[in-house]
Amino acid sequence: MMKKRSLGNGGLSVSAIGLGCMGMTASYDSPEARDEKEAIATLHRALEIGVTFLDTAEVYGPFTNEELIGRALKGRRDGVIIATKFGWRIGDPGVERGLDSRPAHIREAVEGSLRRLQTDHIDLLYQHRIDPNVPIEDVVGTMAALVSEGKVRFLGLSEAGEANIRRANAVHPIAALQSEYSLWERNLEQRIIPLLRELHIGLVPFSPLGRGFLTGNIKRAEEMPAGDFRAGDPRFQGPNFDANMQAVSVVKEIAAARKATAGQIALAWLLHKGDDIVPIPGTKQRARLDENAGAVDVTLDVSDMARLDDALSPDKISGPRYNEARMATVDR
Repeated sequence: MMKKRSLGNGGLSVSAIGLGCMGMTASYDSPEARDEKEAIATLHRALEIGVTFLDTAEVYGPFTNEELIGRALKGRRDGVIIATKFGWRIGDPGVERGLDSRPAHIREAVEGSLRRLQTDHIDLLYQHRIDPNVPIEDVVGTMAALVSEGKVRFLGLSEAGEANIRRANAVHPIAALQSEYSLWERNLEQRIIPLLRELHIGLVPFSPLGRGFLTGNIKRAEEMPAGDFRAGDPRFQGPNFDANMQAVSVVKEIAAARKATAGQIALAWLLHKGDDIVPIPGTKQRARLDENAGAVDVTLDVSDMARLDDALSPDKISGPRYNEARMATVDR
């Protein structure tokens, strides 16, 4: 069965690798390519092999991702750690209308998540993005009240910066920061990861496979189907794609030597970076889930780690991780 890791020091124990569920209903591939039957089978398979840390958000879909998880977990809730997120104002017909972490809206969002997930509690509740119009003390104060009421167990932040992490943790212990971190996105290493370790906050990297790029088997942005989030990703476009694919070739070489896949090497690199790191690779297919879970059994030595660190150092990755509009929502 899957090994366990702790997030924070408050008793939150999760599978060493989690499952990002977003792509089951949103963002990747065209809507026609999504297969609910296979997605539910993947969720059931995850529980069978001990991948019990599931990540979702109200905005994924929006709403449909939480609904899918609620249906899939009916009668199977025990032992599962559900993480979800609030923080967007979602208008009619389900379009993001900007950030909203006002206390009343937080409560409304959590009630909606509980209803869609068909559960009486959320194990890990994240603020999805820092709302510059609402002091973090008010946000975390409201989240902490939900803990006292038994509707939430642990608190997290997503893409928060240093100042807000410190201020949030002073109000109520923060168990985890969710942020993009992988072989090709290393922005957390200089300041954020040392701060997390100082405060005993775990790290949950999303997109640990670089939205599929680190598997070495990916299409250019220009070849992506309509509706695929990656079509607008600068790192998948034009000469950036060629430069980044060259960097990924080292991952494939180490994978061949270790009798693993490139994706497993990318996940193993994260797992070797610290016991307080729990990646949540996303998939909607059972075969890929099994592959990702196998990364816990991949051993990388000091030479492997150094080679990977060098080959995919920030100066060798071409293009920003987001366009300007999306980067503006990141608190750093």
